[in-house]
Amino acid sequence: QVQLMESGGGSVQAGGSLRLSCLATGKMYSNYCQAWFRQSPGKEREGVAVFDYLEQPTVADSVKGRFTVSRENIKKPLFLQMDTLKPEDTAIYYCAAGPCTRRNKLSTDGYDVWGQGTQVTVAS
Repeated sequence: QVQLMESGGGSVQAGGSLRLSCLATGKMYSNYCQAWFRQSPGKEREGVAVFDYLEQPTVADSVKGRFTVSRENIKKPLFLQMDTLKPEDTAIYYCAAGPCTRRNKLSTDGYDVWGQGTQVTVAS
């Protein structure tokens, strides 16, 4: 079974940048999507960006223009480049994998494997 491990979180000032990495070990199925979610205290887990089963990247409207998701191929790490960070980006960021569909690729419903998460804190 695939396992996911995130790295790259930390604390930055508003306007700064961070790059998160997600390393998958084990077998990643070709029909699986791989995505980034985030969750801040008292809020639901939110889809941020996904590399879907067609190798197409999608970024949520809330971070479009500031965040970029990339991956060389299914066997390589998934990255999330976060630029112009804002205090509201503060959250635990999770990597996820699963048999998502076009309808739920930014929803937790599409994923059945989760990493432990990495904390991102943006100071104002």
